[in-house]
Amino acid sequence: MSDEPTVRDVSDWWSTAVSRIEPDVIELRGRPVQDLIGHTSFVSTIWLLLRGHPPTPGQERLLEAAMVSGVDHGPHAPSIAVARIAATCGVGLNNAVATGVNLLGDVHGGAGEQCMEMLAEVTSRTGAGDTLDRAAASVVEDWRARSKYLPGFGHRFHTVDPRRKPLLGLVEAAAAEGVVDGAYLLAANAIERVLAEGRQRPVPINVDGCTAVVYGELGFAPPLARGLFVLSRSVGILAHAWEETGQGRRNKGPMPPSILPTYLGTA
Repeated sequence: MSDEPTVRDVSDWWSTAVSRIEPDVIELRGRPVQDLIGHTSFVSTIWLLLRGHPPTPGQERLLEAAMVSGVDHGPHAPSIAVARIAATCGVGLNNAVATGVNLLGDVHGGAGEQCMEMLAEVTSRTGAGDTLDRAAASVVEDWRARSKYLPGFGHRFHTVDPRRKPLLGLVEAAAAEGVVDGAYLLAANAIERVLAEGRQRPVPINVDGCTAVVYGELGFAPPLARGLFVLSRSVGILAHAWEETGQGRRNKGPMPPSILPTYLGTA
């Protein structure tokens, strides 16, 4: 019996249902690309590739809104800042974008995924018979026992995230229309109520929490919340890196050269 791989063994090595690429054939999830071009939006294509079927108009509208909301948050965002720095160092635009994307980890870029997991815990407990507010309170207590940061809530700049109202408003409308069931939205509202108790200044949901609501309502797995955020923020990273390449600066550091880092001295 031969141990040499067969043609079928080699073909199966990268077996995929995402696309079929052959001479004169490009199909995405079984749909010829020529039928998609000019008829299918980019966001709808993202849904198609990830889920295997096209979204409904209501699903597409929610996904697009969430992805638009996360495209940029200024050069003080680490992923944007390092992309601009990289653009002044003689690397290509693709390297500058990759530099920014590579900073989107658990702390900067992972809150949406973490918030989805937290909201899913609330919905799971209510599904098991707990009241919504009691489930939210116990989940918040559990998460705070692990970290002082509650993913998806509060913001270091905004007292109320300006992206909150339009995103959650769209989810409310979608729930009323039967596009989504609204469970993640109810969980997020319940957590906001818990965080407002006994405080003069509330801790409102931020864009990571709002997009977590959207992605949860749309049935995406939590890790895809981070993947979708990466796609969204890549737009801002690209725009900032491109802008920086046109400003003529070289080897731009994180601070103006006239400002020196504080020297801590020797141990």
